[in-house]
Amino acid sequence: PGAMSQAVTKEIPQEQSEGGSRRSSWGLLVTAGVGGTLVALYAVATPFVTPALRKVCLPFVPATAAQIQNVLKMLENRSGSLVDIGSGDGRIVIAAAKKGFRAVGYELNPWLVWYSRYRAWRDGVHQNTKFYVSDLWKVSFSHYTNVVVFGVPQMMPQLEKKLEDELECNARIIACRFPFPCWIPDHTTGEGIDTVWAYDLKHSRGCETKKL
Repeated sequence: PGAMSQAVTKEIPQEQSEGGSRRSSWGLLVTAGVGGTLVALYAVATPFVTPALRKVCLPFVPATAAQIQNVLKMLENRSGSLVDIGSGDGRIVIAAAKKGFRAVGYELNPWLVWYSRYRAWRDGVHQNTKFYVSDLWKVSFSHYTNVVVFGVPQMMPQLEKKLEDELECNARIIACRFPFPCWIPDHTTGEGIDTVWAYDLKHSRGCETKKL
């Protein structure tokens, strides 16, 4: 009995040690898994809620359902190509594609561009849409006849000049949330943050100069 007691006494610490090691290993695995998940979520979510690096800080603010409907209203009886400058998660581009437009979105945030492509594929309009990762100041919009802009006041004067220099006289520019500083809108619809202004470039002084 004395020998058995000593043997049991020797085995118990060993079993406790093995159990503690297993618990420690599981703890490390759980900690690593949770840590990895948090890092992945941060990497994916951060670009959706913080501004990308732009010449003018332009945070991602999704278009409301009312804004989308107001944009589509301004596109009635229009055709041809359409570009959304700062396309975010692609909802304007996708909505326009469903109405028959060849729609393109330019967005500096690569995560949003990939998400837009997924949404277009999910909604069955991926063949009529394209999304590019690009700085709007480095892109020429000369071959588009319909332009949609979700801007901020700081960028509108410079963007107004850029579009006037690049677009043809048959172009229509649709501004959401904030109007252009010098152009007089040909059409306006909506209220508050859902207000949309439409500008037909043929009525601007820039186009008259081009014609002359």
